[in-house]
Amino acid sequence: MPTAHLPVVDIHYEVHGSGPRLLVCNGSGGTIAGAGPMIAKLAEHFEVLIHDQRCLGRSTIPNDEPTMADYAADAAALLDHVGWPTARVFGISFGGMVAQELAVTWPERIERLALLCTSPGGAGGSSYPLHTVSSLPATEQDALRLHLADRRYTAEFLAAHPFDQRLVDFAAAGRAVPKTAEQLRGEALQLQARSHHDVWDRLDRITCPTLVACGEFDALAPPANSQAIAARIGGSVLRTFQGGHAFVWQDRTAWPEIIEFLGRD
Repeated sequence: MPTAHLPVVDIHYEVHGSGPRLLVCNGSGGTIAGAGPMIAKLAEHFEVLIHDQRCLGRSTIPNDEPTMADYAADAAALLDHVGWPTARVFGISFGGMVAQELAVTWPERIERLALLCTSPGGAGGSSYPLHTVSSLPATEQDALRLHLADRRYTAEFLAAHPFDQRLVDFAAAGRAVPKTAEQLRGEALQLQARSHHDVWDRLDRITCPTLVACGEFDALAPPANSQAIAARIGGSVLRTFQGGHAFVWQDRTAWPEIIEFLGRD
C-alpha cells in the first residue's frame, strides 16, 4: 500500500495503467476502494494516479477541519511524491472542486484538465449543500438524493429505465455499508470543507486546455454551474451530456469524449 507521508496527513494512493500521466480527484465520500470501474476505464488509456483524499479511506482523518486549499495542496504534494512535475487532471464532483483549486494555485503543473459535474462556488454557483442532508429524516434523505442525482428520477422513470435503477441501487448499497464513528467524522469534515468552496474570482488563472462537462438533468451540480465555469476559463470546451450527476455512465458518448480530450498531445 503506497503512502505519501505529508507534514500533517498520510495519503494513501495507487497507480494503475500506462500512458500519459493522469491525476484523478474523486467525489464526495469517494475512495479508491469504491472507484474500481472508473479506474479501470481510465487506466486503459492513462497512467492513473488516484488517492484517498484526506478524511477518507485509508488516509488520515485530521483533528482540524480541512480547507479546499488543503485538498489541493495534498494533490500537489502527491505529484511531488511520485515525481510528476506535471500531469493531466480529471476531477469529478467534489474532485472537480479540488481540481479547480489545484489548477488556479499551480496552473503550470496542469497539462490538460477535465472538470465533471462540479461547481465553482461564489457568484458562479455552488453544488447542493450536502452537509445539510444528514439532518433530514431518512425517508426525506432518500427522496432528496434521488432528485439530486437526476431530476427525471421518479418511480415511473426508473421502472422504465433499468440501467438507471441499477445506478440507484449501486449508490444505495454503498451507503448501506456500516461505517465507524471515525469514518463518519471524516466524511463530515470533507463536506464542511466542500461547503466553503469558491474559486470563482480565480478561474481565469487556468490556462491549460480544459473540458467542462455536465449532465443535463443534474440537480446536485446544475448545468448552469458548469456553464459559468466554462465562461470564466478562456478557450475551454463545454459539453452537456444526457444524464444527471452520473452522466459518465448514463450517456455512452461521455467516456469516449473525455478520454479523447485528455489524451490529446
